[in-house]
Amino acid sequence: MASQFQRAIDPSLHPLVTGNYRIATPAIEALYELVDRCLRYRVMGALIHGPSRVGKTRAIEYVRLLLARDHPKMTSYHAQCEHKPRHAEGPFFANLLEAVGDPDPNAGSNPSKRMRLALRIREAAARAGSGTVLLFCDEAQRYNDNEYEWLRDVHDCLDRQQIKLFTFLVGQQELLAQKTALQVAGKTQIVARLMVEELVFHGIRNAEDVATCLNGYDQTAYPADSQWSFTRFYVPAAFDAGYRLVSDAGVLWQAFESAHNRANLPGQLSIPMESFARAVEIVLKESELKDDSAYRPDPALWAHAVRHSGYVQSRHATGRVLAAA
Repeated sequence: MASQFQRAIDPSLHPLVTGNYRIATPAIEALYELVDRCLRYRVMGALIHGPSRVGKTRAIEYVRLLLARDHPKMTSYHAQCEHKPRHAEGPFFANLLEAVGDPDPNAGSNPSKRMRLALRIREAAARAGSGTVLLFCDEAQRYNDNEYEWLRDVHDCLDRQQIKLFTFLVGQQELLAQKTALQVAGKTQIVARLMVEELVFHGIRNAEDVATCLNGYDQTAYPADSQWSFTRFYVPAAFDAGYRLVSDAGVLWQAFESAHNRANLPGQLSIPMESFARAVEIVLKESELKDDSAYRPDPALWAHAVRHSGYVQSRHATGRVLAAA
């Protein structure tokens, strides 16, 4: 039984309980490939667009972890673009100052905020030992033309100081319409600096994508250097007897597909990462007390997990079609 296994940590501290974990998806892998390509070819700006709640914010966090591992001398920032009733210069630079760790982002005049932003980035680049900095602007569809111009000014200012700023605008599908509008308006300098590459960010679109994600739970260990993968932590007897979540990829995909069709939701099925992760967490937590060497989650449990994952509820609430573009 599961109680025979001495786990490496207190179960209440496990990332599956705290929610502090990231699992790679095909869309995240595509995002990292885009970032890597931009760095390699010196493409200074890209936009990444997709429906809400498909995991774009989590993807940024995951990619930043990979960057820290693969490019330890590069500095990266994650700015959460805010909804503002009016688009003023002060709040824009205060938001970026907060993202780069300034202790008092609202202090000072607008020109001083601009100067301080460049200073903070320059200091971080010097500490890291590289003149390359990456900025991920989350929910970037909230920017207007002026804010794109101010962002371009930041690029130019840092460029004069031999610092290359790569900007990745991440947001909903409206981002693509903004790019088109800028092109039509003749503001090609913004497009050429901030919006050169494009990537459609999508949810989990087929059983193969499901398998890729489930394999992450089977392979990812916590603590990192232990033998305790996420799956083994919850069903150690079944895991040691050969069970892996990835073997249920088809069952989980079918459970989401059935829920999608029963609810008469429009478009092709594309599972948001939030709903997917919740379903997996439900199955692992429900399986913990049933664990033995012969245990395998029943298809009915996967169906139960999908019902409580929030997928159908969130689709009804938003009315958004999550089908991949």
